[in-house]
Amino acid sequence: MADIRQLNTADADFTAQLDQLLAWESVSDDSVNNIVNEIIRNIRQHGDKALLDYTNRFDGWQADSAEALEIPLSRLAQAWETISADQQQALQHAAERVKSYHERQKMESWSYTEDDGTMLGQQVTPLDRVGLYVPGGKAAYPSSVLMNALPAKVAGVEELIMVVPTPGGELNELVLAAAHICGVDKVFAVGGAQAVAALAYGTESVPAVDKVVGPGNIYVATAKRAVFGQVGIDMVAGPSEILVICDGETDPDWVAMDLFSQAEHDEDAQSILVCPDAEFVAQVKASIDKLLPTMEREPIIATALKDRGALIVCSDMDEACEVSNYVAPEHLELSVEDPQAVVKQIKHAGAIFMGRYTSEPLGDYCAGPNHVLPTSRTARFSSPLGVYDFQKRSSLIMVSEAGSDTLGRTASVLARGEGLTAHARSAEYRFEKK
Repeated sequence: MADIRQLNTADADFTAQLDQLLAWESVSDDSVNNIVNEIIRNIRQHGDKALLDYTNRFDGWQADSAEALEIPLSRLAQAWETISADQQQALQHAAERVKSYHERQKMESWSYTEDDGTMLGQQVTPLDRVGLYVPGGKAAYPSSVLMNALPAKVAGVEELIMVVPTPGGELNELVLAAAHICGVDKVFAVGGAQAVAALAYGTESVPAVDKVVGPGNIYVATAKRAVFGQVGIDMVAGPSEILVICDGETDPDWVAMDLFSQAEHDEDAQSILVCPDAEFVAQVKASIDKLLPTMEREPIIATALKDRGALIVCSDMDEACEVSNYVAPEHLELSVEDPQAVVKQIKHAGAIFMGRYTSEPLGDYCAGPNHVLPTSRTARFSSPLGVYDFQKRSSLIMVSEAGSDTLGRTASVLARGEGLTAHARSAEYRFEKK
């Protein structure tokens, strides 16, 4: 039988139990930080030579020159031609939906003119160059290519540089094919902290970028945190999470499999059910016990459920929403009769999957919204990756002659109040001679 916590909001220590369940230490330990900092220093000092050394050491294949690290665009096209027709169709369908959704996010420049002729506004421009980190080898995710590359392209990013580790020199055809249909501009067979450092600071072969996006292991996450400030980053993500709110009317097998869908990512993934029907929760537990032995990744799922999973009985649907808002999950399923009513009570969630037929994996691959989502309760203050992450805003200020008098006098008073005389006189020059 599967081992998973069973909690009840009526328990006196429920909040303490929930806090213990949610606790996740995403800060790297000193040893990881030291290794990453050394790698970054070496990449900055030695460029391609260090990148070659790390690739040969960590990925287990012998690249004899920096040129060997770049995967030509013709190889991406070849991958597209050699994958199956079903895979081509699935990638194309997913890409079209992701692009269509993200086109609606694009911000436009705007301005307005005041009565005295002063114009104020905002100019929106894309980033020049973005680096996309894609996990490689056996843990290869073509969906990550779609979700990171397409919003950047919709935003108008001029150049997209992809890095992907290739353990043993193994290339993943689906990842390369996804890069092809997304219009990735350059691809390098490098990974780990060294790839992040190369993107942030540039080498003789890898161009320096303005922002690094995409998932990776603890070394990649630590490197992204370390280079933030030199470049932008999307987020430092923790393990995947799902919380299901159910009214007790969904097939319990469906709910159990939805919990599995995130638990199979890794042993640290988190799967939580919140439901006011204790009998239904027991049915879901029975479904978990029944279905778990049929799963290919049974050991991983079992560990994740035991260490970080929970089945929570609550008093009613209002309390279920309160628990969910406290958790602020990456993925939230509203497996209820009227999700449009329930969603109004949700304040914090990365993505909300509404209704019994909306399984979370649809969002991972092809629904359209981005699957790069805030984890570890960061949905309280952050949002899914989107086109807006690849655009920046510049304020526009064009003051008329009349406006320089009105605004200048106000600025003068405030500047002199702060003791900044040059500020005040700069403004005063514009109206003193009138």
